[in-house]
Amino acid sequence: MSPVLLPAALGCASLAPAAQAQEGPDFAVAHTMDVVAVAGEGEDKAFWLDNLDLTADAPLTGTTRAHGYVLVNLGGMPNDRAGTLQGVNNIEVASHRVRLFEAWIEQQLDARSTLRAGLYDLNSEFYSNDSAGLLIAPAFGVGSEIAATGPNGPSIFPSTALGVRLDRSFAGGGFARVAVLNASARTFGDPGGVDLDFHNGALVIGEAGAAGKHGKIGVGAWAYTRRQDDLAAVDAAGDPLRRRAHGAYVIAERPFGDPEGQGALSAFVRAGISDGKTTPFRGGWQAGMLVTRLWAGRDDSQFSLGVNQGYVSHGYREVLRGEGVRTAAAESAVELTYSDKLAKWLTLQPDLQLIFDAGGDADARPVLVAGLRSTMEF
Repeated sequence: MSPVLLPAALGCASLAPAAQAQEGPDFAVAHTMDVVAVAGEGEDKAFWLDNLDLTADAPLTGTTRAHGYVLVNLGGMPNDRAGTLQGVNNIEVASHRVRLFEAWIEQQLDARSTLRAGLYDLNSEFYSNDSAGLLIAPAFGVGSEIAATGPNGPSIFPSTALGVRLDRSFAGGGFARVAVLNASARTFGDPGGVDLDFHNGALVIGEAGAAGKHGKIGVGAWAYTRRQDDLAAVDAAGDPLRRRAHGAYVIAERPFGDPEGQGALSAFVRAGISDGKTTPFRGGWQAGMLVTRLWAGRDDSQFSLGVNQGYVSHGYREVLRGEGVRTAAAESAVELTYSDKLAKWLTLQPDLQLIFDAGGDADARPVLVAGLRSTMEF
């Protein structure tokens, strides 16, 4: 059985709907390095992973701005050892490449509307919430039931696709956004470069809700315009049946107490469903909490707890049974992580994950993943 490693998104979206004029270009460099040890069945093993983010934002006019993001990834693949369906590290990639991750232009249409076009990470604004941003497991970046879709994954880390996004805000914190993206996620740096012909159709996604100082609540839906192969069902000729991949999700998060005070707490819960025919997942959920300013005098100290389950689709369970696997209804995991700045430019983050029924195998031993993340920002 080959584990299905899902892409992950590293950032959480800003809730501000409109572009803000800047006085000049803004450049940023962030380097993330992880040391990860995986213990379960077989020999324990350690891995090194590396992620370099180079970003630039610049105003073009008073109502137009440009954004560029180059991504460089190196290092090992701990999920090969962990054998999970959802992955264990959100900077793990299947191939080491320099990629143009994002390159888009945003036009402010009016005081409450913006239009964005170019290479675009859908998880920067869709299916995202700030209080899950510290957690390292990929399932907390974007729901597994959408992350495993498309010919090679949707337009998320590490490969994006050409798309157009329209965003509208409303009085009282309401928002609505919709995006249409190439179903083939392929960017500069990937074999073949950017896919320009949309031969696999498009992914259409929308989200609406409300966000503000009292938290966020949102509901989203997505669908592909072209049918995709069923994982298990075939026609009379033995060819896979073609299905319309689609799904929906809900997100809720809320702060408790003084958000600027010591020990400020925010909690979140998310859930999603899919057609369950074209991917290993028919749905899943994630929940957790984030505590900021955990210690007095340590304004950058943060602690986060997260739990998640990815429910294995009936078709994928049939595939596993064909390989002699006693299948589980879901793959489950819990994560604990702590982060603090040792210097203005250096953050350290120890992380611990425990995964049950890895790969959808009910007989798999629990997998323990321990890691240390260091992040340098300039």
